[in-house]
Amino acid sequence: MRSILRISLLLILFLMVGPALNRMIDIRGLLKALKTGLTSYFIYLKTNLMKTFQTFIGIDISKLSLDVSVIYAGDPVKAVSYKVSNDSKGLMGLIGQMKQKGIALEDTLFVCENTGIYTTPLMTVLGSQKLHYWVVAAIEIKRSQGLSRGKSDKADAKTIALYGLTHQHKYQPSALPQTSLQQLKLLFTQREKIQKAIALFEQTKENEGYLPKEVYAVVKKLNQQQIGHLQRALAKIDVQMLDIVKQDDALQKQQVLLTSVPGIGKQTAFYLIITTRSFTCFDNWRQLACYAGVAPFEHSSGTSVRGRTKVSDIADKKMKSLLQMCVLSAVKCDKEIKAYYEKKKAEGKPGMLVMNNVRAKLLARAFAVVKRGTPFVNTQKFAA
Repeated sequence: MRSILRISLLLILFLMVGPALNRMIDIRGLLKALKTGLTSYFIYLKTNLMKTFQTFIGIDISKLSLDVSVIYAGDPVKAVSYKVSNDSKGLMGLIGQMKQKGIALEDTLFVCENTGIYTTPLMTVLGSQKLHYWVVAAIEIKRSQGLSRGKSDKADAKTIALYGLTHQHKYQPSALPQTSLQQLKLLFTQREKIQKAIALFEQTKENEGYLPKEVYAVVKKLNQQQIGHLQRALAKIDVQMLDIVKQDDALQKQQVLLTSVPGIGKQTAFYLIITTRSFTCFDNWRQLACYAGVAPFEHSSGTSVRGRTKVSDIADKKMKSLLQMCVLSAVKCDKEIKAYYEKKKAEGKPGMLVMNNVRAKLLARAFAVVKRGTPFVNTQKFAA
């Protein structure tokens, strides 16, 4: 192990010094070489020193049951299938069967798709047993399996297990979010449902003035009562969300820091905290921008295909829509953002392109204030 580290360090020094000498001790070249060397070194460490699993258990999750497929690194063609109930009793029975088969659970990786609340029992049991498990986005597994025909839960479980085997170099330990984040997420979802219901009941008011009074009267009072009830429920949810945040010092600090950024309100701050799990899911703001669907990507191939650089459709659409509202607010209340917006528009840039750039700026600011731990500072007011 020590010899490997020595060789790696020598490689880094070579990558650092070589380009710098060629550039007559060019500082920028030295820094670039250092960054390249360190990146290569950490990739090497992750690839060669990461834990190697011997058994892979793919789990296809449905509401009531789990289809399980067990494959081994030495012989991935053969798979052993099981079917258990999607509850703690069924999962503990599965773990017991694995032990009886002589499978070393410390060298086993459980892999499943993210199916929302139906994944929670599995994550709870595996987490309590301190076992290795990996929750992967369904679209990632689907696009990795290549050409396939037909579909069954048993076949899907084997596909998931094979994904774990072939992509274990990407493995990132999964874990349930803390209780306060789960509560916030549930309340935020409930709040959205109530907002949609209020919008639906508000549409009934369009009948007034077009229908005879005696006809509209049969629903007018009832409609007003329903809207009032929903608005009170909405206010109650807002109070509950604030109470949950106040009980957690870290969440409260993040909420204050995020709302210090011009344009970002409470609901957007809540959603950013929920989605990023208190900003622990992303290493930098560019990864968050990619997730939110505001990072542009090239579209070209060979010499004939030269498409426009554009954002990807694979994105968190809710975050993107919230950021759009933040942009409209920031352009009005933030002089720096307003000046940037007007400058780009004057250059002839499309409006949506400029707005997308502002979305990215807001995410960069949000990420910066949280990681730095200090509120946003408007430097424009200090300018001469």
